[in-house]
Amino acid sequence: MTETDTDPTRVLAVPTGPPGRSAAQEVLRAVLRAPIEARTWKEFAYVFTVFVLGCVAIAYVFFGFLGGLFASIFIIGLWVLALVFLGGRTWGRVYRALCKDLLGTPVVAPPRFAPQPGLFGFLKSAFTDRACWRAILFLFAQAVLGVVVGYFVLVVIAVVLFTAISPIPWVLLHPTNVDDNGVEHHSLAQFGSFYIDTWPKVLLFSAIGILGCFALPWLLRGTCLLHRALTVTLLAATARDTQVAELQASRKAAVENAADTLRRVERDLHDGTQARLVTIAMALGRAEERLAMGGDPADLIADAHASSKDALTELRELVRGIHPPALELGLAPALETLAARCAVPVELRVHLPQRPHPAIEAIAYFSVAELLTNVVKHAHADRVWVSVVPTDIRTIAVTVRDNGIGGVLLPVAGEHTAGSGLTGLAARARAVDGTLTVQSPTGGPTAVTILLPKAGPQ
Repeated sequence: MTETDTDPTRVLAVPTGPPGRSAAQEVLRAVLRAPIEARTWKEFAYVFTVFVLGCVAIAYVFFGFLGGLFASIFIIGLWVLALVFLGGRTWGRVYRALCKDLLGTPVVAPPRFAPQPGLFGFLKSAFTDRACWRAILFLFAQAVLGVVVGYFVLVVIAVVLFTAISPIPWVLLHPTNVDDNGVEHHSLAQFGSFYIDTWPKVLLFSAIGILGCFALPWLLRGTCLLHRALTVTLLAATARDTQVAELQASRKAAVENAADTLRRVERDLHDGTQARLVTIAMALGRAEERLAMGGDPADLIADAHASSKDALTELRELVRGIHPPALELGLAPALETLAARCAVPVELRVHLPQRPHPAIEAIAYFSVAELLTNVVKHAHADRVWVSVVPTDIRTIAVTVRDNGIGGVLLPVAGEHTAGSGLTGLAARARAVDGTLTVQSPTGGPTAVTILLPKAGPQ
């Protein structure tokens, strides 16, 4: 088996717009299209909705905390305050849904509220829940961003739209203004002593409003950008929450994987090895009876001998499934054994200056075994490349690449089901803070890369 070097691939820049269109034309086109884009109307609906919700949220926080503090002289006041805090989680779900549906930004929810047992445990959990505190802080921030800033933005939108259609009310409503000299002016608006009272002035005033309509989408986008940042900062799951969830899921996957392994070992021992041992015992018993009767038990002893060899082979395979003996010599010899047994020719490259943790070696071994099995069954490939190399001083990369038909489905995000397949491999990698990535376009090739820490789980 030899290592092969591939030629570097040249990546060409792909134009994003039609040929012959300059950057200035792209900007002009974006400005002209902005008022009629669905994104603009969704962002307007978001700003209007959070303005209304912000007003309700201010009342909720004010009367909720005021009522809770007033009732705190009684025991029920603590429950009122606890429910107000927990209500912050409901507000958070509402704002996350708005951010996803109207702004197109999904926000990962924090872990669910898990109260401690007992009445006082519930109160303690409610008052110390970080997601509740962050949601209440978000509602206070919405009093500024959603209500004050939102009111300013909505007033600007109303003024600009009214300016754009000003000729219509100027004609239909016939508004008048009286100056200091008592002279009436057919004017819709005035600026000091300047009156919008003639058709040229009205049309110019309307043209300014129409130009403002093309600037309104960018005001909305800037406002919604602040809303996105605030929502992600205060209502999304923190890095610690994500890490805890990953650890819990990894622990669950490890427990399920261990349970599956135990069930498989029990089933193999019961259905295979135990049955052969019973057959050996029966054959030896019959041989003993035949020998006592003066017969020749040679054929029975030969059957028992053959069955004992088969039982030893099954036990050896069973032990190899738990911990391959080849790993005692290192990951490279173990993978060489796998490559030699594979039905598809395998080119192996292993470069590990230092041996990884035994648990990492086992995960890498079983992952490569599973991936080679998948290649043989599904890929229709005639060549496989396996490499195990360090990516830095802490991580190794296990890559299995084939020249098959591709089209491999990616593991489902967030699914931590133990078992075989890419989902099981991804869960096994996550159990030690590793990752699994798949590149498999239709038509091939397929490359599966697993990043594992050398030092093992921390």
